[in-house]
Amino acid sequence: MAQISIYDSTLRDGAQAQGISYSVEDKLKIVAHLDALGVAWIEAGNPGSNPKDLEFFSRAGALELEHARLIAFGATRKAGRPVGEDANLQSLLAAGTAAVAIFGKSWDAQVRDVLRTSLSENLAMIADTVRFLKERGKTVVFDAEHFFDGWKSHADYALKTLAAAAAAGADCLCLCDTNGGAFPEEIYEITRAVGARFPGCVIGIHCHNDGEMAVANSIRAVQAGATQVQGTINGLGERCGNANLCSIIPNLQLKLGYECIPDQALRHLTNVARAVSEIANLPLPDKAPYVGSHAFAHKGGMHIDAVVKKPASYEHIDPALVGNSRRVLMSEVAGRSTLLSRLQTIDPSLGKDSPETKKIIDKLKTLEHEGYQFEAAESSFDLVVRKLLGRYRPFFELVEFKVLTNEPAVNDVNSSVIIKVRVGEQEVLTVAEGDGPVNALDKAARKALERLYPAIGEVRLTDYKVRVLDSDKASAAKVRVLIESSDGRERWTTVGVSTDILNASWQALVDSLEYKLLKDQEGN
Repeated sequence: MAQISIYDSTLRDGAQAQGISYSVEDKLKIVAHLDALGVAWIEAGNPGSNPKDLEFFSRAGALELEHARLIAFGATRKAGRPVGEDANLQSLLAAGTAAVAIFGKSWDAQVRDVLRTSLSENLAMIADTVRFLKERGKTVVFDAEHFFDGWKSHADYALKTLAAAAAAGADCLCLCDTNGGAFPEEIYEITRAVGARFPGCVIGIHCHNDGEMAVANSIRAVQAGATQVQGTINGLGERCGNANLCSIIPNLQLKLGYECIPDQALRHLTNVARAVSEIANLPLPDKAPYVGSHAFAHKGGMHIDAVVKKPASYEHIDPALVGNSRRVLMSEVAGRSTLLSRLQTIDPSLGKDSPETKKIIDKLKTLEHEGYQFEAAESSFDLVVRKLLGRYRPFFELVEFKVLTNEPAVNDVNSSVIIKVRVGEQEVLTVAEGDGPVNALDKAARKALERLYPAIGEVRLTDYKVRVLDSDKASAAKVRVLIESSDGRERWTTVGVSTDILNASWQALVDSLEYKLLKDQEGN
């Protein structure tokens, strides 16, 4: 198989996404995940831009990586400044990486209007910078910024910027769709033309997703001859993001026969996507191809029946190849056989016509009629089934809780909760304050239970949703609360329904904590 070098920029381009601010520890953790995934390159930051990246590179030198090589990122020398006196280049050398990426302008309009220098000086800046780094033993990737816009504006000059880098010794010429506005066929034709102009050179591709074509554009570039693909995990990046490696890698490797990462590493893809999402403190989109929780989820009864008999009916790959799994959603349209298959994961002895199965199905229909929805809260579904089968012992019981709310808030605190819970024969009474009654209730429950169940400290609430079910009843309406939780290894969702939002929240919160304790108890 043709080898494709995967170049990850989650720590540099991905860090430019709104809402992301990695700590040095965060970056070190992500490096470990990326190395386990088997990527070839990890672009870890711009040491000339901030002290945090300098600290990262000073600590990263001690890392023992199995697959990846770290690469520092920076710009060409400044216009009119001798290359040896450029502070950015001195920072790149201080980073201590064996490889560096240098970006330079390839669009004549950018040279004139942004750099405010001449076209000839820009070519000298590129050549001087690449030569300076090559003379010091560095592997150099030249990122031709705005290359596709430059080609459309002045193709001859765009090619001259590549020629300047190549003549100075650049190891890779990476073509950047910096504005993210190119179309796949444009990418293909231009990349193929560049490959013909620079035979024997490694050609890379770097796409942004402003037109929602970054993945398609990257793949077309590979089909045109590019052998290095730059992107980020989960498509993180500025504006609409960068090319999503979680889609590019399996598309190239599983569908087109290219070798991007080791086959066994590909099975870590979903875990890496989720881990990076957790570290970045951003939700992983449920509908993300290959790695999302909905990527292989089936709800319709006929679809489920077909996919059980012949997975390829509604699954384009075996989800296990990327470390994901099939989900059969529990709902009123799932069908009896679907419900039974899920029930048998809890009790294999259940039959289609057994009294227990009928009892469970009848109860689920009643709960759904009351407003419960289990397709998005399978953890609560499992707990309901266990309770009906007598295969569940609660870890704790609520005796009572009282909520006090005051306005205006003081230091973001406007609620306090007094809670009493019973664990076996022991009763625990505690008080907590929070930013809103649900936050205070969550804190109080944890405070009461963590001493007895330390694992609860690992649980973090990652999402909280409320939906009004019967709006015609105004303030007396019934609400459904969904709480998504994570312990850093997996995510689960639980549900509560009541005319009292606090009671609904408590139901979902209890299920969340008890599901965690149950899974730990069973060793899952």
